[in-house]
Amino acid sequence: MRQLILMRHAQAVGAAPSGGDRERALSPVGRSEATLVGRALKDRGVCPDLAIVSAARRTRETWTGVAEGLGIDPAPPWLELEAALYNADAAILRRHVERAEERCESLILIAHNPGVHQLAFDLLSDGGASDQLLDRVRTGFAPATAALFLVDAAGRCTYDGIIQPDGTDRA
Repeated sequence: MRQLILMRHAQAVGAAPSGGDRERALSPVGRSEATLVGRALKDRGVCPDLAIVSAARRTRETWTGVAEGLGIDPAPPWLELEAALYNADAAILRRHVERAEERCESLILIAHNPGVHQLAFDLLSDGGASDQLLDRVRTGFAPATAALFLVDAAGRCTYDGIIQPDGTDRA
């Protein structure tokens, strides 16, 4: 793997009519955010060849929007739905990333806070990011935020930018 994208699901509705929290859908704003993030990735020349996505409805719908923005089919073979990513902590998310290292060039992992936020912060910290960047990420990881990392041969991640929910790229 040479590239990692960690993304929090886009904005979801407040409650699901049935099925509980796992069945919360994206709001209209969230659907737009996901597509904008996909377009921003495409504009950067980024196209993941593997998507590991929490099985919750809002993360599945986020991936569908990102794929639409990228101009790719969201269906398998590059999609893996993982029930274990639902509200998973950073350690569980990291294990899923590590298991995928040999199976792809570019991985997008779409999950939930606080785990995805903590993993992004941990990777930034491990990679020697500036105090200014760490402070910015420490304050929050809004819905539809994507943190991009370059991955070296030893599996170490280096910061490569943050894409905001409106599709803007903050390098």
